[in-house]
Amino acid sequence: MRVAIIGAGPCGLAAAKYLHAEKAFGTITIFEQRDDVGGVWYYTQNNTTDVNFSIPHTKPNTSPEEPICTGRKGGKNSEEETFEFLSPAYDLLETNIPHTLMNYSDRKFPANTPLFPEHTLVKEYLRGYAEDIRSFISFQTQVVNVSPLQMGSQDTWKVTVRDLVTKNTSIHHFDAVVIANGHYSDPYVPDIPGIEQWNRAYPGAITHSKFYRRPEEYRDKKVIIVGNSASGIDLSVQIANVSLRPLLISEKNQETTVNTNPRLESVPEIVEFIIGDRATVRFSDGRVERDIDHVIFCTGYLYSFPFFSQLEGSPIVTDGKRPCNLYQHIFYHPRPTLAFVGLPQRIVPFPVSEAQVALIARVFSRRLELPPQKEMENWETDWIANHGSGKSFNSLAFPLDADYINFLHDYSLQARQKEGLENEGHGKKPPYWGEKERWVRKMFPTIKLASRELGNRRKEITSLEALGFDFEQWKEENAAGKASL
Repeated sequence: MRVAIIGAGPCGLAAAKYLHAEKAFGTITIFEQRDDVGGVWYYTQNNTTDVNFSIPHTKPNTSPEEPICTGRKGGKNSEEETFEFLSPAYDLLETNIPHTLMNYSDRKFPANTPLFPEHTLVKEYLRGYAEDIRSFISFQTQVVNVSPLQMGSQDTWKVTVRDLVTKNTSIHHFDAVVIANGHYSDPYVPDIPGIEQWNRAYPGAITHSKFYRRPEEYRDKKVIIVGNSASGIDLSVQIANVSLRPLLISEKNQETTVNTNPRLESVPEIVEFIIGDRATVRFSDGRVERDIDHVIFCTGYLYSFPFFSQLEGSPIVTDGKRPCNLYQHIFYHPRPTLAFVGLPQRIVPFPVSEAQVALIARVFSRRLELPPQKEMENWETDWIANHGSGKSFNSLAFPLDADYINFLHDYSLQARQKEGLENEGHGKKPPYWGEKERWVRKMFPTIKLASRELGNRRKEITSLEALGFDFEQWKEENAAGKASL
């Protein structure tokens, strides 16, 4: 079999590892549009905006992402351009997950790594993880089209790619395709009354967190952050150190947030952008705020796979709120030789991607069968009934993510044994979360807060125990508490 992987970020690298471990594929090719591995962890210093970005931006892009020209090799008279694809990573980005939980199951971070490593360390970790599969990767190669193809009695896929250096286009055929390009590239900005006119009147005043790089750009400015998820929290804390105070955080569900930072003030959602002699917004409680310099939307991203052009009958994406026609968030059930990795949200991505690709590898190598198509369709119908058909469809917040990892682990190990594979013929072993991993997963928002309160000293902390979070001690105290009841 020939398998294509789109993307050499954390998900694509894991896919290549597990596929390779099956010893069943004649060709494994990773197409990566950047010049190195890393995906969202490939930091780009440039803080311009994407060509396809607009305000508002509520529909998925339908054309491939355009690279940003950064100069020319050999000087301005050279014909060879240098370019990059913008990453959502920013200067002061650190993980919000302890590295002891976010790492791959077969590769730990170096022992001296801060508990919440900065983006440069994660990138180096991924480079190390990719060492033995680097030869599989075709860098600076952008996938522009993926379409189903019937060759005799066999379902195959036609993958059209563009060499971004030579500008040449070529066509390749594969028996299966793994989509691992993530969902952090197509920014979502809601259509709020007046926003389009406001943006024209005050150019550059509205942006999205994808294009944020450093807080200094907002020094002595009046700033509103829209959204209070991980990026919203991080950006508000960083920018509030230099901006006019208080920095305003606009969110729909204020009652779910406890803010103890005197530099920050929570406000309701913005319901109107008003043009006048001063840049003004109105909030849902009627409050009006004037003299706004910047509004940064930390409102997430749309699901966008612009290289699919011939799946109209059973599309992967409609409005961009969630992927469609997938079984277990992975397999395209009308044609399950197409699989996706890393689409769920509010998860720990590295182990979840491992668990997903362990199943993909076993199915593609034909050691494990998927259920009939009708049963896969019913799974999606049932999931919608229980979780909704909008953004909530994708949410696997704890404990769902832990249960999902362990479900995929058990599912994968049902595959037939094969002589010559590791783990006594069962193949590369996917992660499994025991009591400790589940405890850390449950606690990590509290762990992150404790780390942040240390200021710069947090970078000296390399373990949970050094920060005061000892699982064994907690387990003993918890057992003693139960015994005393």
